[in-house]
Amino acid sequence: MKRVVFWLFLIAIIALVSYRGWVAYERSQIEEVVVKEEIPPVEIQVVSTSSLTESLNLTGDVRGIEEIDVFPKVSGKLVEMKVKEGSRVKREEVLAIIDRDVEGVRFERAEVTSPVDGIVGTVYLDKGARVNPPDPSPSMGTALVRIVNMDTVKVVVNVIEKDLSKIKEGKQARVRVDAYPDGAFKGRVTLVSPTVNPITRTASVEISVPNPRHQLRPGMFAEAEIIIRKTDDAILIPAYAILEKSDAQKVVTVVNGKAVPTVIELGADQGDWVEVKSGLHEGDTLIVAGHHKLLGGDLVRIVEGGTR
Repeated sequence: MKRVVFWLFLIAIIALVSYRGWVAYERSQIEEVVVKEEIPPVEIQVVSTSSLTESLNLTGDVRGIEEIDVFPKVSGKLVEMKVKEGSRVKREEVLAIIDRDVEGVRFERAEVTSPVDGIVGTVYLDKGARVNPPDPSPSMGTALVRIVNMDTVKVVVNVIEKDLSKIKEGKQARVRVDAYPDGAFKGRVTLVSPTVNPITRTASVEISVPNPRHQLRPGMFAEAEIIIRKTDDAILIPAYAILEKSDAQKVVTVVNGKAVPTVIELGADQGDWVEVKSGLHEGDTLIVAGHHKLLGGDLVRIVEGGTR
């Protein structure tokens, strides 16, 4: 009988201990869930460096590196045009013949010659037209043809004044035209106007482009990309990681498991990605999701898959 009582007592003790252990375990699990729910989850990205090309995208017109309107030296009637549009001409080659006869006086016919090597871009007049020299001013004269040098062309673009400090002579550029949508023509900035148009607040910039096959033609509309800066160690972060504040632009980093608001200085805008010029360093832990309601010093929980 005593042995039975002993075993019943032992079983009761074991059951009590097991019950208390189970209760303690359940309580710890509940507390762990509560703690996890109180600490906000975040996704992060470890800050790293990458290559960056900063550029300005502009539009403009293609022009010959030289474009010269040719005028007669005497008044008279155009009796012969010796060239047509597209003709290649040499310096001093005869372009047209002018009959300068006046009543009672007979003159030899006058020749109009090309001042440069090039291509006839435009023929302005037909045979029989009356012409005059540019005297006393070009507006008083009658242009016969326009000669263009197309071996090299220039693309003329207008740049707003806030971007002028970024553009220097010698900067590389890429030019695209609708006629060749799959290709880009390489060029360089060769002229930055020293003056700004007071009406448009823009300055003229010229990009010279080698054109040995004459694919680029004066009058074409062109899109130009001027390369401002290239670097291999830029810090780029997702635009959505930036908090827009009235006093400064900030991001939130993680240090020792806590949120740390950090003021940053932005550089080039690449659309979905933005350059950070100061405020972040390679290796910093940047919060990219779940950071909008965090305060400095808040504990954060990095969720699985958050590292990018």
